[in-house]
Amino acid sequence: MEKEKPSIVYWFGDNLYLNVTNQCSNNCYFCFRNYKSGINGFRLKLTQDPVTYEVINNVKDIVHKRRWREIVFCGFGEPLMRLDTVLEVTRWLKQYHVNTTIRVDTNGQAQLLHKDGNVIAELKKAGVDRVSVSLNAHNQQIYNQICKPKSQNAYTAALNFIKAAKAEFDTEVTAVTIPEADLPKIEQIAFDLGVKLRKRDHVHCFW
Repeated sequence: MEKEKPSIVYWFGDNLYLNVTNQCSNNCYFCFRNYKSGINGFRLKLTQDPVTYEVINNVKDIVHKRRWREIVFCGFGEPLMRLDTVLEVTRWLKQYHVNTTIRVDTNGQAQLLHKDGNVIAELKKAGVDRVSVSLNAHNQQIYNQICKPKSQNAYTAALNFIKAAKAEFDTEVTAVTIPEADLPKIEQIAFDLGVKLRKRDHVHCFW
């Protein structure tokens, strides 16, 4: 049974995850949050987005209980919709836990969401080490069909984000194993961009 209180911090194995928002610029039909309220016993559907100090306080309660391989911004939303929170929490983590790798899992649309800044540069300065970009399609038409982004230019923005990110971070592309995802073509795109592809199993839902 999932814990009743929504979780800002949750974990799998040696990775600690930060669920900083349920907002997202996509509405992917295959997204786990469409048919589950959480994973691994953690309730990830938030009643409201936590303010930054709440995130930090929740991290403080658990971060010293284990040697974490990575601390990952990843939950039931797009973490870079809360860019200021991601930056501030990352700075705090780097100040007190400098040996822990920090990763951001994103759809790569951050520059569309924050047009007036340089998101890659801000993430780098704050101390992010790795970036994982969920692509899931080999062209804009399929991307718009399955991910239903708020912006019709989201796919191009994601490709541009990957190009910029690989110069600053350990960067990968991920794709979910759904029928619409042409994995060999996505893998070729990743290769052309100079990054690796990590395939993610699609968790089917049965009613």
